[in-house]
Amino acid sequence: MPVKGLDHVNIIAADLDETTRFYESLLGFRYGGRPSEMNFAGGWFYDQDDRPIIHVMTFDPVRHGDQARHTMPTGSIDHVALACEDFAGTIRRCEELGVAHRVNDRKYGDLRQVFVTDPNNVTLELNFAGD
Repeated sequence: MPVKGLDHVNIIAADLDETTRFYESLLGFRYGGRPSEMNFAGGWFYDQDDRPIIHVMTFDPVRHGDQARHTMPTGSIDHVALACEDFAGTIRRCEELGVAHRVNDRKYGDLRQVFVTDPNNVTLELNFAGD
């Protein structure tokens, strides 16, 4: 079975509203609610091409089991990398929104990176190739 790519990332949100504001205002994602047949709070963040990129949900002890997993900053995930456009615009948006960020202008290749942390302590690596 060949893997064709990453379909989406799932994040357990401590505060669903705050998480939604972060992803909509900084990254321009559109939030869509969960399908009605699913019995948990959450939804999907869609990119500009209407692809679901990030699935977000509230913690549910029945679904997620051990509470200790939820209290760990990001579980086993170190960061999530997203291919992006408009490096300068992203920096400007971070500054306007007061979002702490770190720029990594790599010393090889043409990739520029901006690192931010979402309200759930998930680090996002925003990659800008040739931008």
